Amino acid sequence: MSTQHTPEENPEIPVPSLPMALLPIAATMGLMLIQIVAFDEFIPHVPLALGIAITGLMGWYQGIRWWRMENGLYHVVHIGLQSVAILITVGMIIGTWILSGTVPLLIYYGLQLITPELFLLAAMLLTTVVSVAVGTSWGTVGTVGLALVGVGEGLGIPMHLTGGAIVSGAFFGDKMSPLSDTTNLAPAVTSTDLFSHIRGMMAASVPALVAAGAAYWAIGLGYADANMDGERVATILSGLEAQFNFHPLLLTPALLVLLLALRRYPVLPTLFLGAIAGALTAVIGQGVGLQEAVTVMQSGFTSSTGVEAVDELLSTGGIQSMMWTISLVLIALAFGGIVEQTRCVEVILNAIMAKVRGHFSLVLASTSGAAGTNLISGDPYLSIALPGRMFAPAYRGQGLSTLNLSRSIEEGGTLLNPLVPWGAGAAFTAGALGIPTLAYAPFAFVCWLSPLIGLLYAALGWFVLRASDDEKARWQADEEPVMVAGEMVNSADLDPEELERAFDRYRRR
Repeated sequence: MSTQHTPEENPEIPVPSLPMALLPIAATMGLMLIQIVAFDEFIPHVPLALGIAITGLMGWYQGIRWWRMENGLYHVVHIGLQSVAILITVGMIIGTWILSGTVPLLIYYGLQLITPELFLLAAMLLTTVVSVAVGTSWGTVGTVGLALVGVGEGLGIPMHLTGGAIVSGAFFGDKMSPLSDTTNLAPAVTSTDLFSHIRGMMAASVPALVAAGAAYWAIGLGYADANMDGERVATILSGLEAQFNFHPLLLTPALLVLLLALRRYPVLPTLFLGAIAGALTAVIGQGVGLQEAVTVMQSGFTSSTGVEAVDELLSTGGIQSMMWTISLVLIALAFGGIVEQTRCVEVILNAIMAKVRGHFSLVLASTSGAAGTNLISGDPYLSIALPGRMFAPAYRGQGLSTLNLSRSIEEGGTLLNPLVPWGAGAAFTAGALGIPTLAYAPFAFVCWLSPLIGLLYAALGWFVLRASDDEKARWQADEEPVMVAGEMVNSADLDPEELERAFDRYRRR
């Protein structure tokens, strides 16, 4: 039975003061920091859930009815459901692509590129390929990255250089992979399309990767006379050869997804076809049964070669492997939704926007917002979800595509997280590789070059995308908020002419 609310039951949501608006965000980040520092573990679900409760109590104190806060919470969760569906499909892809030999073949080819003088460049390229293929920087760092550290030690290459190359490739791949959770979260919270988001990031990320590659090549020339100790690599290669039948046709699932993505097919059917193609390739190319392929889709692949590095690398995938991330994404979106509904986001945004005078300062504010959230909480998901919801109305109010925003928060969120010593990515990387964060951070060239290039583009007015008519129509269909003349309004309440007049007023400022 539905409940009808009369106008008297629907008073205007009160505007909190700036300290009150900052309270739930600061409290949540504080809880997260306490958990990381005091309890020495990174499980952000509970701090975020407590943040929802704190925000709800603040809203109740302000006189906001719970059903209104609940509606706002569910609205944002609903927007993010596509990313949840994609993550489920991604789990299926990872499992079937390992079972089919697609991912192992990519690793096999990549490891054979390593020579002493090209080690650092090859390390970056290999971790890039693996991270793009499996969509996880942590998995890449903890497996292939760990093997590369051993090889680098044998060559006499300083560990901080090896760590920088590994982190550059792994987190670039994580940022650019359609299988990555953060890459799916950023377009979800900014209401953009996944593949459009990835294409938009290339303008800054690819030059950063090229510049980093040139730097690693130049540094690597100093080690051209080193003797290659390939025992660790040979162990991995032999383990892969023993478990899989390698053939170039095993790359078919990856090429299919790439082709469909380039032809701009919808992301969910594209990824699902990739999972099916991986299962069929496993049946045909590896001789596994159909039942095993289905089981791997659900529970993931388990490697049993006896080679620890190979087994750690390949024992992953399946729908169940995504449930930790899916639950985190849902709670993070819910937190963003209730913070937005209680008008905390509006108040904070107004305070920031009072200092914003153009698209450069807006891009700087959103990138800094993501970086600041990283510095305070160490959480890569919150550093994307919170600024994504916070700054989206301001981008819409300037007539800018929110693709600019999704790129900005990925640069300040995904890429900077492994450079913050108490960040989740940095803590994992330092622990897995045995290299202190502050030692490798200066040499993780991609991670800090890409945000700087993005800000340079904004200052020069390059690659600043205006909102298309289709995007404006989508704003209105989804009733997305727009900041117009310093006030938050529902885009559905403005006709297209009113939106254009608002954009014109801003451009004349």
